Amino acid sequence: MKEYNHKEIEERWQAIWKESNLFATEEDKDKPKSYVLDMFPYPSGEGLHVGHPKGYIATDVYSRYKHMNGYNVLHPMGWDAFGLPAEQFALANKVHPSIAVAKNIERFKKQLAKIGFNYDWTREINTTDPKFYKWTQWIFKQLFKAGLAYESHEPINWCPSCKTGLSNEDLEGEACERCGTKVTKKPLRQWVLRITSYADRMLSGLEKLDWPQSIKESQRNWIGKSDGAEIDFPLFGVTGHPDPMHWVTIFTTRPDTLFGASFIAISAELAQRWITIGWKCSDEIKVFIETLLVEATERAASYVEITEKKGIASGITAENPATKERVPVWITNYVLSGYGTGAVMAVPAHDERDFDFAKKYNLPIKRVIDPIIPKESSEAAVLAIEPYRNLTMPWTGDGVMIDSAQFNGLPNATASIEITKLIGAKMTSQYKLKDWIFARQRYWGEPFPIVFDESHTPFLVADSELPVKLPTVEAYEPTETGESPLANITHWVNVYGHINSEGEFETLEQSDLRAKLFTRETNTMPQWAGSSWYYLRYIDPENDTAIVDKEKEGNWSPVDFYVGGAEHATRHLIYARFWHKFLYDIGVVNYDEPFMRLQNVGLIMASDGRKMSKRYGNVVNPDDIVEIFGADSLRIYEMFMGPFDQAIAWSTDNIMGARRLIERVWKLKTRISDDALLSNDTEILLHQTIKKVSEDIETFGFNTAIAQLMIFVNHIEKLERIQSRTYETLLKLLAPFAPHVTQELWSELGYKSELYREVWPKFEEEKTVSSSMTIAVQINGKLRDTLVLNRDMPEESVHTAALASPIIQKWLNGAEPKKIIYVRGKIISIVV
Repeated sequence: MKEYNHKEIEERWQAIWKESNLFATEEDKDKPKSYVLDMFPYPSGEGLHVGHPKGYIATDVYSRYKHMNGYNVLHPMGWDAFGLPAEQFALANKVHPSIAVAKNIERFKKQLAKIGFNYDWTREINTTDPKFYKWTQWIFKQLFKAGLAYESHEPINWCPSCKTGLSNEDLEGEACERCGTKVTKKPLRQWVLRITSYADRMLSGLEKLDWPQSIKESQRNWIGKSDGAEIDFPLFGVTGHPDPMHWVTIFTTRPDTLFGASFIAISAELAQRWITIGWKCSDEIKVFIETLLVEATERAASYVEITEKKGIASGITAENPATKERVPVWITNYVLSGYGTGAVMAVPAHDERDFDFAKKYNLPIKRVIDPIIPKESSEAAVLAIEPYRNLTMPWTGDGVMIDSAQFNGLPNATASIEITKLIGAKMTSQYKLKDWIFARQRYWGEPFPIVFDESHTPFLVADSELPVKLPTVEAYEPTETGESPLANITHWVNVYGHINSEGEFETLEQSDLRAKLFTRETNTMPQWAGSSWYYLRYIDPENDTAIVDKEKEGNWSPVDFYVGGAEHATRHLIYARFWHKFLYDIGVVNYDEPFMRLQNVGLIMASDGRKMSKRYGNVVNPDDIVEIFGADSLRIYEMFMGPFDQAIAWSTDNIMGARRLIERVWKLKTRISDDALLSNDTEILLHQTIKKVSEDIETFGFNTAIAQLMIFVNHIEKLERIQSRTYETLLKLLAPFAPHVTQELWSELGYKSELYREVWPKFEEEKTVSSSMTIAVQINGKLRDTLVLNRDMPEESVHTAALASPIIQKWLNGAEPKKIIYVRGKIISIVV
């Protein structure tokens, strides 16, 4: 018998599959479609470690299974190669990013090829390819035309180490997610996308997605919708400006507490804005504002809690529109500048932050809601509200209105609506989500399709000018000033042309009488630009006249199954959903959600329990594992390690279990016999195995699917002869997990076909149930025997069989049973 040689088998079949283009996607409208997608990687210089392929193996298993079930499968792969990670790697290694990216992609592809994935490489994409980012620029143009892209000069999150602006989603707490450096606030001109315009639709769209609840909840929390009212408080005492501010607008979710507002709290940023439009405040206040601005970090997403509340009275008063009383305006550090309007009405009796602040600065505390205490409440429940009644803690729950004029006695929820009507305020919603800062002051990114005239008016470049290509340069280090390195490339920045009849820029020769000098936008797009729509390009990667063919998009969209890391919940997945909904609105796509089903990948940790990292020296290279144990062993082991969505530590020793399973299946081929009979037990277990493996692949329960295959192999190993059809079914069930060895064995059986094109086995439900049953027999609660009986045996016959058992007769020792209790199919209990 020929020995199992994984290296020879895997290299040979991989070459055959590549030569025959076996995994090319079919365009067969008569078949149901299954678009299976991995979150594409950015090709790092270190290459893959054994943790990276876990998700790729899973989608490979799933897509092979769907193909064998008659589905038309799209399973592509590409590269997310623009952005900060690729640029920083290139800087560190003193090589141009384009060269580094090309080298890294080549390395990744070689590693992936060794594992035997069924990717359709004819559809490969790369976000740094001008043919690809032409359409990223085209999408930006449509966003600009729709008023969803605009210039802003507001202070932004600035990483002094990476020397670039960052969006809120790029932060971890108050630090840059990439390098860990504490961010500062820096006023820079940048492009911003109005993602908040789609906040409600992104929230409601979550309801129809088959996603993990944790990811849905992360998105809901990040978007952070709050329903409430916008209320105008007239201002008094603002001096120094010919047309001073007349009011301050606050957003509150609790208009029912308006009668209890005892001061207005505003952020330092809002106070600074008042100063810029002419408010003349004291030097003491100016110093205080500057101090708060220095201390402030990005708290718009509630990353950091204030440990000590600080404030200063502004000298300005505001009129409560319900009571007409004037209350002081305080500048504080606990009001978030990025949420709402940067001003809140402070109701200390009914808000913990306001309560703490009022206590510290001896400000009035007025109760306007009385808790309802049911008559049958315990003494403890009554005592629980005493601190509120004694003004030693706030009450933030519901109740009835008090000290609120005509609203006294009303439930506070009802009063909330009526008070809003009384003062003429409007109900509205606010979001924690902020518009997306879309500009980066770096070299390695998509150029914007924008030019400016001499007055800095922006113009879109015409479609005929796309793509606006990134210039090739020798030096691309980030600048200290916050300007993009592209700003120094004058021959690229300065361009001659004119504005055509459609209001878009077209280049002209300098000598053309119509030509005027324009300057290109020198910021570049963030890494997230290309990944916000790349899945559409796989559908139609060679199209040079449209982002995607309408008919092809209709055939393949949306993505049926998307697999990747949970860390993308509040960046990539939010950004992609926003872009997709916009593309739906302009008629590019036929469905308003991009990814119908989502599955997270649990990390494979190093054997020391830490994340695999070159820094820790604990990285395991998949090339080494494939060389020693084989790709099929790696694939089986990573799917068998544990539940797919849970983290688990790598163990090279444990991979031997996967290897032994393959070797056992390999040896079983010598027992195949044409005249072997299929026993009842074997047939039942076979159908149970088909059912279990099928259901588990569908639900990504790969570890239990492999466990079931092991049970079946254990069973047929005990048989002297194995029916050929039984062995063939085993090969088909194992094929998605171990495609190389199963294809080799399939060909040795005499088949010329590819297992990949074979039909997945079908089970018969009635054959998954055994005709026999095992019954436990107890005497006075103690197990004394087990019986294998016919499942259809009547209860009286079960009684008879149990009493007739020699073992039971021995234990009874002639005693007559007082009672016999039978739990059908499980246990018979004899009481003596």
